[in-house]
Amino acid sequence: MGSVKDLEITKKPTPDIMGVGRFHFSDRYSVFDWGEMPDHIPGKGAALCLMGAYCFEKLEKTGVRTHYRGLVDKTGRLVTFKEIRQPTSTMEVNLVNVYKPQIRAAQGKLEYNYSMYTPKLKNCLIPLEIIYRNGLPEGSSVFKRLEQGKITPQDLGLDHVPQPGERFKKPIFDVSTKLEETDRYVTWEEAQKIAGLTNIELTAVKAVLSKVNDTITEVACHAKLENEDGKIELAFDNQRKLMVVDVVGTLDECRFTYDGVHVSKEIARQFYKKTQWYRDVEEAKKTAEAKGVKDWRSICKSQPPKLDPELKNIISEMYMAAANEMTNRKLFDAPPLAEVIGKYRDYMGEKQ
Repeated sequence: MGSVKDLEITKKPTPDIMGVGRFHFSDRYSVFDWGEMPDHIPGKGAALCLMGAYCFEKLEKTGVRTHYRGLVDKTGRLVTFKEIRQPTSTMEVNLVNVYKPQIRAAQGKLEYNYSMYTPKLKNCLIPLEIIYRNGLPEGSSVFKRLEQGKITPQDLGLDHVPQPGERFKKPIFDVSTKLEETDRYVTWEEAQKIAGLTNIELTAVKAVLSKVNDTITEVACHAKLENEDGKIELAFDNQRKLMVVDVVGTLDECRFTYDGVHVSKEIARQFYKKTQWYRDVEEAKKTAEAKGVKDWRSICKSQPPKLDPELKNIISEMYMAAANEMTNRKLFDAPPLAEVIGKYRDYMGEKQ
């Protein structure tokens, strides 16, 4: 399935009927689109699974349709979050078809053909990552895009250059491709064309994003977390009705902060940004884009190092503590999140 979770298909989708599958969340992690990193984070998979299930069930109550069917307990039964008695890393979902765009190299650039996406296509993944931003914490990709001149503050609906740590009265909605070699930010007009969305559907996409953002913000408050930004994936079911798919509201899909400290995959990103491997990744991505190379990883000069063991333990506790507090249930044997944040502050202080 991917670098973080595996997909078991029990019933394949057809062009007209949804299938059924199970996500098996692993303790693997990925940063900078690299894929599986060299070590694993204990407890991460089950924590993601339970956070996601809790958020899906909350969304269903607000009227947002999702592909979630339930959690799979240790006996193999399908149960709700309330019924689960101990952590599980398996979730059952409805499946749709994934139609990858055709790729061709033209004049040293990769071109993607999305012509199969029309307003008549149904039972399929929408080939976009849809993003909300309630603020711009340090490390947000927006600052890099502004610096490179790829976007302007006006493109984001702002009348000024934003500063790290800034919060917005109204969220900014952003969008990128999902099925290309490297995720590419696009305008909403381009996104609509890529996915074959009607004007009414584009409005509905933004309405769903807004509801998801509100729900995750409410869930994050249980753990005293600020919901800074996050991404969702959407699909059309067999009636071409929108539904939220993949997983939402987790420390991998969202960027949360606790009293200014990152509580998300961003901690691992910040660790790797100080390595030579990260500089090699950035160089490989630029070279691949300039020369039309499909797989930038194949030209990266180095492999990622392992996480510092002490930091890995802190991240593990962070995932489990956040799952306990966001869901209001102590399913994991982990210290309180405030204590884990304290450990991380101490760790960072020693490293400086």
